[in-house]
Amino acid sequence: MTAGTIHNKEQFLNRITSQLGRDRNRQVGLPEWQHRPQLDVFSGASVNELAAAFKKNSLEKSTFVVNTDKANLAEALQEVIMKYGGGQVVASKDARFGEFGLDAVLDNEKTHIWDTNRGQENIEIAKKANIGLFISDAALAESGTIVQFNDKDIARSISLLPTVYVAIVPKSTIVPRMTQVVQAVHQSVEEGNNLATCINFISGPSNSADIEMNIVIGVHGPVEAVHVIVEDL
Repeated sequence: MTAGTIHNKEQFLNRITSQLGRDRNRQVGLPEWQHRPQLDVFSGASVNELAAAFKKNSLEKSTFVVNTDKANLAEALQEVIMKYGGGQVVASKDARFGEFGLDAVLDNEKTHIWDTNRGQENIEIAKKANIGLFISDAALAESGTIVQFNDKDIARSISLLPTVYVAIVPKSTIVPRMTQVVQAVHQSVEEGNNLATCINFISGPSNSADIEMNIVIGVHGPVEAVHVIVEDL
């Protein structure tokens, strides 16, 4: 992106400070907060305690939860696909599927792996798919939320358009709350890494209580959601 040119910046800022009756601040630093309660949530919790809280809060949002390990993940995933009716599956193009031993599960005519070379066709397939499958990048114990860092191969359509989304959640990626994810993103940017094109925080199936405070499931996205927690430590 070409950098733009700012005109009359100094005159503009000087006029505002003059109207406010104070001097211009030339340096701005982060304040030192006396209290930071956001860091106290699940402070000192073990991995197992975080996983238990994540499961509890997922279930409270009508999300089906499966616990398994890497050795039994393929079987557990096939059972989930059958439980929700099978049919067309659309999955992200993610090398971690291979690391989890899932290539054989995805190698069939009913599974479409996202392919940027096929452009809009990917979205049309996702619209008709019964199941969207991807691996979450982080998960929040406090709210039963999964985090998806999107790019050209890990498209947000996979979690938005199919009837059911199935997220594989590595147990090691479960953190207390959004605070830790935002801190990690901030650190990554400071290290010069590229930021994801979109970061989705997804808390169970789509729902809305806009009309007379009655919750309706599946208004803006998937009707069902599944979190497959995998013991990967």
